Amino acid sequence: MTRASIEPVNTDRHVGDYLREWRQRRRLSQMDLALDAEISTRHLSFLETGRSQPSREMVLLLAEKLDMPLRERNIMLVSAGFAPVYSQRSLDDPALASMRQAVDLVLKGHDPYPALAVDRHWSLVSANDALVSLIGDVDPALMKPPVNVLRLSIHPAGLARRIVNFTEWRNHLVHRLHHQVDTTGDAVLAALIEELRSYPTPDAARAQKANHDYAGIVVPLQIQSGEGLLTLFSTTTIFGTPVDVTLSELAIEAFFPADPETGSALRRLAERRQADAASPR
Repeated sequence: MTRASIEPVNTDRHVGDYLREWRQRRRLSQMDLALDAEISTRHLSFLETGRSQPSREMVLLLAEKLDMPLRERNIMLVSAGFAPVYSQRSLDDPALASMRQAVDLVLKGHDPYPALAVDRHWSLVSANDALVSLIGDVDPALMKPPVNVLRLSIHPAGLARRIVNFTEWRNHLVHRLHHQVDTTGDAVLAALIEELRSYPTPDAARAQKANHDYAGIVVPLQIQSGEGLLTLFSTTTIFGTPVDVTLSELAIEAFFPADPETGSALRRLAERRQADAASPR
């Protein structure tokens, strides 16, 4: 059995500091959180100021009420002097083999439509053939592991020059990242927001006008391909009730055709891949 582990953290901060930080991040007053946790406001105040030391059970209860990510719950436990509860395994760990197989099954089953799995920092974990074929000719430096899929799409040497609605798509990604930062407090994602904002809009994107009307339902990705313009919308899938940090941070991004023409184009691309794979070399 794999033992639980967490990344090294600065335990100089008192658990009350983490508690107050996350309460404020969730925009809750002490009274709001105390009512949710069914404790007194006075007791919560003492926990935040260090006048009282929480039990392990109290740390877990407050972390649950604050909807903290599993990684952060471990950190708060350590800051309170307790061992972490949630394991953090590598995706190559045998204990996660069935989960990794499930991800691969979903990605393969989504073909001929693009799909990929990413970790908490949007680093590529796995992708199906449809996604790989759409990447095309990008700067090899962007494909060196770990491949950040947001950087790959927005970087001038990546897919940016092929994205017709570049500004709209970048704004959509930045909005998603803002939500993630609010939820997780992740400094790496906060820095990624500024990086994405710094990239210039490609001349090709300025010259082209996005042509779509989806009544405000979705923000599509419009990207040029060997089969013409593809218009796609995405969905996100996560594991339900995970108790492993790595698994809780894994997400599958699946793209679907937003119009019949895109569906036909993706099927043609798949047929071309199959023909190339079957042809003798």
